[in-house]
Amino acid sequence: MARKVLVLGEVRDGSLRNVSFEAIAAGKTVSEGGEVVGVLIGKSVSALGQEMIQYGADKVVVVEDDKLEQYTSDGYSQAILSVIDEEKPEGIIFGHTALGKDLSPKVASKLSSGLISDATDLEEAGGNLVFTRPIYSGKAFEKKIVTDGVIFATIRPNNIEPLAKDESRTGEVSSLSVDIKDLRTIIKEVVRKASEGVDLSEAKVIIAGGRGVKSEDGFNPLQELADVLGGAVGASRGACDADYCDYSLQIGQTGKVVTPDLYIACGISGAIQHLAGMSNSKVIVAINKDPEANIFNVADYGIVGDLFEVVPMLTEEFKKLKVSSS
Repeated sequence: MARKVLVLGEVRDGSLRNVSFEAIAAGKTVSEGGEVVGVLIGKSVSALGQEMIQYGADKVVVVEDDKLEQYTSDGYSQAILSVIDEEKPEGIIFGHTALGKDLSPKVASKLSSGLISDATDLEEAGGNLVFTRPIYSGKAFEKKIVTDGVIFATIRPNNIEPLAKDESRTGEVSSLSVDIKDLRTIIKEVVRKASEGVDLSEAKVIIAGGRGVKSEDGFNPLQELADVLGGAVGASRGACDADYCDYSLQIGQTGKVVTPDLYIACGISGAIQHLAGMSNSKVIVAINKDPEANIFNVADYGIVGDLFEVVPMLTEEFKKLKVSSS
């Protein structure tokens, strides 16, 4: 059954986040040969429309307004609901990001629609679209189908492969005028506490530190390794609670949930709350002096040793590999 599917493109610092392209790929599956409509919301974002089309969207609708320069649930919900009213889609896909997690329940409520959140896989089976999502902190998975109404879902970053970019693809990028009003929240300024570089929630490689890093300076060798691998640095709650790093780096049940291709856990014991945020990583490497540490139970590879000796050695070896392959 061909469907029209709306896909929200997320913009950060003037660029589309990678989860936008993953959402388009999911939208293609949901559409079953129908039309995928990209949506861009913000200020001066129309120039990004063609990039969504190159990644598989058939057309893009842009809502621009000075009041939409920074995300607010009031402003964005007015914009997306106006696009939904105009396009009347049978499916809606958001990324399961901070923005998507905040906005999607509000939109679903306004539409009196169900919502499948945090989907990690999507497939067609028995004539139904089947979404897979983790439950019980990632210890089990459930499969969901939509039996009636709009198919509305959020997808976890780094789980659905985006389509290959086709720079020869073109499509219509149109503007929709929406009167954004009655905002209860106005963002005056955004102060970023997160480190510069790769977005933690979308990173393909993450080097994470726990209490074993011992201090704020203990994260320096982890950052160096992350830089060599083109990855990001994360942390356990224990490291954050000890003031070794900012809470924006926290991975776990009460932090960010990540699924990188490679997760290197340095000095992390492996508390269940932390495992809930990273256990679905494709390859897990654990470095810990304690051979009985719980992190080894979920690791694909384990190194029993001092992280301050092992991490610099890994960094040097990866540097050599990069030189020899260039």
